[in-house]
Amino acid sequence: MSTTSTTLRRPAGPIERVRDWLAAHSLSILRVSLGLVFLTFAIPKYVPGLSPAEDLAASTIEVLTLGIIGGQGAVLMTAVIETIIGLTLITGRFVRVGLAVLAVALVGIMSPLVLFTDLMYSGGPSLEAQYVFKDIVLAAAGLVIAAQTLGARLRVE
Repeated sequence: MSTTSTTLRRPAGPIERVRDWLAAHSLSILRVSLGLVFLTFAIPKYVPGLSPAEDLAASTIEVLTLGIIGGQGAVLMTAVIETIIGLTLITGRFVRVGLAVLAVALVGIMSPLVLFTDLMYSGGPSLEAQYVFKDIVLAAAGLVIAAQTLGARLRVE
């Protein structure tokens, strides 16, 4: 005769239900949100003169490529990179590719803080500096998404 052990659990309260929902969905929401941010920043770069970051992107790419790519070509390249990142994160397909592109892109994204210090900090953080500093949060979100993509899991204790 075998005995079966049953563990009685009390029903989950509202806090536990919210916690469980967040554990199940928040990383996907973060991934899609980050993708939407990148896609939103990419779209204006396809139309010359529409993006407020156009000059900064062109100057940065020109310096980083030692003058090989500049002007509208640099802006278009930035738009394509941001589009790839955005679409992979939004769709959840080829996320590892998108994250690898994001890792490389972050070098360019953050480099104006070093390359153009006069523009970034004249009389306090300029609008351009604020534009670049917000990317620290995007980088942190990318790290969380990368951890999940590489197998880390959010666990409820």
